[in-house]
Amino acid sequence: MSVAASLSRSPLGSAIVFREVVKTYDTPKGPFQALGGVTFSVEQGEMFGLLGPNGAGKTTLISILAGLSRATSGQVSVLGHDVVSDYAQARRALGVVPQELVFDPFFSLREALRIQSGYFGIRHNGDWIDELLHSLGLADKANANMRQLSGGMKRRVMVAQALVHKPRVIVLDEPTAGVDVELRQTLWQFIARLNREGSTVLLTTHYLEEAEALCGRIAMIKRGQVLALEKTSVLLSRASSNVLRFKTDGTLPPALADIARITGRVVQLPTHNALEVEQMLAAVREAGCVVDDIEIRKADLEDVFLEVMADVPASALSGGSEGPAGQSVGVDSFTAGPPQGETAPSGGSAGPAGQSVGATEPAPGRPKLANAPSGGSEGSKSQSVGASP
Repeated sequence: MSVAASLSRSPLGSAIVFREVVKTYDTPKGPFQALGGVTFSVEQGEMFGLLGPNGAGKTTLISILAGLSRATSGQVSVLGHDVVSDYAQARRALGVVPQELVFDPFFSLREALRIQSGYFGIRHNGDWIDELLHSLGLADKANANMRQLSGGMKRRVMVAQALVHKPRVIVLDEPTAGVDVELRQTLWQFIARLNREGSTVLLTTHYLEEAEALCGRIAMIKRGQVLALEKTSVLLSRASSNVLRFKTDGTLPPALADIARITGRVVQLPTHNALEVEQMLAAVREAGCVVDDIEIRKADLEDVFLEVMADVPASALSGGSEGPAGQSVGVDSFTAGPPQGETAPSGGSAGPAGQSVGATEPAPGRPKLANAPSGGSEGSKSQSVGASP
């Protein structure tokens, strides 16, 4: 389905609309285009995944959506409210969980949530705050100072702050980066419940198994342009192969090494039929490699993601040109507006540094859905939910 068709399908039912969004930064080396005419919509009640490598522009999009940055050209709306001309209503409808851990060190957890409620003019919000604390496993920490909480606990608080005003649209920017198994499970159970009750969820993550399990539709972007936009099941059906997986300490023959994905001892090779499997294993044996734990699995979202990213040459993404809509590459052409004088973030990735939607993205990986690395870093100055209306 083309991006234009997805917008015309149900314009009144769209929770989020990005239309021809361009973002250009001024740099010492000249203009840097972080977004090149991005166009797609997220329907109400949908759980939507936004995937891309580091520097793809995911956090820049979220910064524009949350009002932390302004697009050079194009239009963004939340439930029909333009994020520039009708910013108060757009921000009231939106709850954003940023990448970075940002918190006020002078208040207890409960006090912080009450203050966050006040930013949206909400009084007597104690019952919902209690429910958030219970649902996110924070009830026993309600009166603890934020400085006393672990990184995983602070992440839970950021989720609670994003939800304290009961937004109809929830944006999760790498919400499980650097968190433990318990939070991962608790968070997704709670978010899935809110989604079933009608909340719209936009998720960015490098943990592709999360996106595969949770999201009904997925957009893949690279260098500020949409390369694929489809239902998750359709993307998975487009996988061109199965995968032969085994472990070895040996060195693969060059012909296989060129197409293999190697992580430590684990080797994964795309294969289309039994004959190819036999030929690959024969070549590995002839090279003197001893293999174990051999298995053949269906291609998953990570395999599809790597195919999509690899199939589009860099030259096709430079200068803002795009492929035909409706294929694995699909957005209309655009005309970039003048840069707005902002300084590009280091590394050319997300939004301007120092804002509450983090600009640093964790390295890609694909842990199991129930597993996540622990740890995390802290921010300091900005609010955890977009910007106050």
